[in-house]
Amino acid sequence: MKTVKEAQSIPKILLVDDEPDILEFVRYSLRKEGYEVVTAQDGKAALEIAEREKPDLIVLDIMMPELDGVETCRLLRKSKTFAKTPIAFLTARDEDFSQITALDVGGDDYITKPIKPRVLVSRINALLRRASYQSEEQDIIEANDLVIDRLKVMVYRNGQPIELPKKEFEILWMLASRPGRVFTREEIFDKIWGSDVIVGHRTIDVHVRKLRERIGEHYIKTMKGIGYKFEF
Repeated sequence: MKTVKEAQSIPKILLVDDEPDILEFVRYSLRKEGYEVVTAQDGKAALEIAEREKPDLIVLDIMMPELDGVETCRLLRKSKTFAKTPIAFLTARDEDFSQITALDVGGDDYITKPIKPRVLVSRINALLRRASYQSEEQDIIEANDLVIDRLKVMVYRNGQPIELPKKEFEILWMLASRPGRVFTREEIFDKIWGSDVIVGHRTIDVHVRKLRERIGEHYIKTMKGIGYKFEF
């Protein structure tokens, strides 16, 4: 099995946590896997280091002084540079509300403490694979009165811009990039949230309902008992 070091380029990870012991433990685990790791101990420093280092993936602790992980993620997502950079959260709390908040602000995954190195590496490998897969796709999809721009993370309908939350945009892009293909809910969960993230079936239904409200009812078809497909 190839290590990351054998690849042509080594992914760079920005690790942010205010606890030195955890920072060192996670950094060691990731470097052992072959990743390049840069670190920060608070959200403000993370923003500065991210701009300078341009990491391929960011791991944020949720609970930090001054600027917590959720607000740091929100600010990162406002930048075009990091609009699509994979972001995973570290949290000692296992309540649903903290996990949902982390995903709603643009997080791609969350990892609960105490951290298990093999689980951590597996999650990060999966996030980087998904990011690599998405980067190989086309950048713009045109469908009747819709234009979907993957690089700008924007949708235009009849020339008018429609801003979508990150998860809604990713669902739309996934469906629209394979028009006519039926995606099961399980596939959508796996590719958008990751198979290790547990969310209810209603979550995707709510996202699709909101998408239809914004782009029109006729583009996304429900395949009863199966999932969804995009048609135009």
